[in-house]
Amino acid sequence: MTEQAFDPVADARCRVLVLGSFPGVRSLQERRYYAHPRNQFWQLMSPVVGVDLVPLAYPDRLAALVARGIGLWDVVGTARRAGSLDAALRDVAPRDLRALAGRLPLLAAMAFNGGAAFRIGQRQLGPEPGLALVALPSSSAAYTLPLAAKLAAWSRLADWCQSSSPSGPSAPSSSSSLRSPR
Repeated sequence: MTEQAFDPVADARCRVLVLGSFPGVRSLQERRYYAHPRNQFWQLMSPVVGVDLVPLAYPDRLAALVARGIGLWDVVGTARRAGSLDAALRDVAPRDLRALAGRLPLLAAMAFNGGAAFRIGQRQLGPEPGLALVALPSSSAAYTLPLAAKLAAWSRLADWCQSSSPSGPSAPSSSSSLRSPR
């Protein structure tokens, strides 16, 4: 059966967009990014944003990311997959990353959660994407790199989160596009 990924979680303040490949089974069931309790995403992002995201309710996790200029999305919009491993992705329909980037005026970097996300995203963006592309080790527990090594790589995202445009970060608008996956 073909499954559909989630809407982006981002607004005009987004400086770094973290892109996964495609939601796993648990995330699809719960309609939440990184829902599997063994996925280390929220642990890896906590030091980046300076807030322990793990104990927070899901909407509060998303709000903490967005408030610090971090957005979430996936490089694949629809696909078939038995299980949660990227190697099992079939009938992949990639997302239009350039179109979303064009709607995020402060976007400086796209960070890819794992090798599959990076390969798919890099193909879509081409040789001159016009912003930094950051390949990160997968937050999946199936990727057995020690957490400390993953943390060292993911901590680079703080450079974009702490920077701002010369005029400062944009103020939130009343028509914020912060959305939870549906």
